Amino acid sequence: MKLLLETAIISCALYVITPHFSVAQGHVTKHGTVDLQTSCSESAQQSFDNGLALMHHMMYDQAEQEFAAAAQAAPDCGMAQWGIAMSYIHPLWGERPSNEDLQKGQAAVEKALQQKNLPDKEKAYIKAVSGFYENWENTSYADQLKAFEAGYRAAHEAYPNEVEAAAFYALGQLGTAPKTDNTFAKQKEAGALLEQLHAKHPNHPGLFHYIIHAYDNPMLAKRAVKVSREYERIAPDVPHALHMPSHIFVRLGQWTDAVDWNMRSADAALRQSSKESMSMHYPHALDYMAYGYLQQGRDKKAQEVVEKMHRVEGYAPSFATAYALAAIPARHALERGKWAEAAALPVRSPENFAWDKYPGAEAITHFAKGIGGARSGNTAVAEEATAALDRLRTQLNSSGDTYWAAQAEAQHMAVQAWLEYQKGDKNKALAMMREAADKEDALDKHPVTPGAVLPARELLGDMLLLSKKPAEAMLAYEASLKVSPKRYNSLYGAALSAERAKDKQKAKSYYLELLETSPEADGDRESWVLAKKHAARK
Repeated sequence: MKLLLETAIISCALYVITPHFSVAQGHVTKHGTVDLQTSCSESAQQSFDNGLALMHHMMYDQAEQEFAAAAQAAPDCGMAQWGIAMSYIHPLWGERPSNEDLQKGQAAVEKALQQKNLPDKEKAYIKAVSGFYENWENTSYADQLKAFEAGYRAAHEAYPNEVEAAAFYALGQLGTAPKTDNTFAKQKEAGALLEQLHAKHPNHPGLFHYIIHAYDNPMLAKRAVKVSREYERIAPDVPHALHMPSHIFVRLGQWTDAVDWNMRSADAALRQSSKESMSMHYPHALDYMAYGYLQQGRDKKAQEVVEKMHRVEGYAPSFATAYALAAIPARHALERGKWAEAAALPVRSPENFAWDKYPGAEAITHFAKGIGGARSGNTAVAEEATAALDRLRTQLNSSGDTYWAAQAEAQHMAVQAWLEYQKGDKNKALAMMREAADKEDALDKHPVTPGAVLPARELLGDMLLLSKKPAEAMLAYEASLKVSPKRYNSLYGAALSAERAKDKQKAKSYYLELLETSPEADGDRESWVLAKKHAARK
């Protein structure tokens, strides 16, 4: 009896202190189960549910179409207008909506608020999104995202049993999490809320998606492995849902999984794109795919990805597309150590893309050209690259894009360091390269990218190794591996450094890890041949 009483007391206590989320049946769609009942007609509700599920998968264009269909079916449906306004907001993509989309979103919010007899809950959702659009002409994007977070925090507090309000609040937290916080405090808080929700709503698309984003960092990635492997269960044909698990696979150095899932994502995006415009989900998947292949030493397969990218003529403008178009060819040259090839990369390719909108992406090409030029002895190209990076950094700072401005600053410093090394001032070069690595390490990777195009800490290891400082080089490579486990060149650099530092046991360990990571290397990298040779030694 005493045991039963104690158990009952504990159960009651847990009930009191644990936030409660109802286990509702929700609305089943072919993209997962959502749970936001509106006062709109049944036909409008069906389109609304489809739009809501797609929006949680960050298939924003398709979501907007479904919300527009709901609005057409029920012109008095305020929540259809809420959905349209929400579809223009992409908190994790690092890209502010265009002025045209901001105007459309603001108009949708105003139209939603004009509807009569709105239930209080619907008013709360509409109010939550309205702050993002309030006085947007004179508000920074960072403050808009803070307004988004605050709006959904208020909705979540007013309706604590609403899974949708809670999910969007967590998304808002992730959108405002500082890139310089290496403790990932907001990500942990959002992740805890999302996991609790997921236990009650196991088929909800946003919970899968946002948990992966919450734990997309070196410290927390293992927490999202199970969710990542289950995501396709609710969305087997959604390009972004098929891509998202690779965020975790990349963080853990699981390259085969990263490649395979992005092959499926790219195929789905290709099937679902129009003839006139290629979805951003296609190049986004190709970028992760190329990165995975290169970490396996599968250079010929990576070359096929580059060729796939070039075969498409019309890409829909977005930052994710711009990033991939710049990063894929840059990675392919730099990861293989083809410095002259990197120096010769064309800038702003393809020419018909809207590069003026994406200076942070353009900087990648100049960085690759600069490193390639400096390391191949083409100082003229390297100097041109530093000038371009300086210009782009200024442009990014002026527009308030402090994250990519900081990245451009680290890239500029890295190229300048290799120029100084080429000119013979090794001490100055090493000091600059250390500073560049520190600057880059202070920034978490952006959700759009699988990782740095060429990590500054790894570049520091290269320079230290060339400067005959193998012990210091090994520490630099090992630091790189903590952020990006199983990176091919960091593993090889660590092995070579250990060998030259006379640490044969550690050298062999790294050589073996490299071979385990790249069992099917198909390129002409001398590093793989040497790794195989050294690993075979007793």
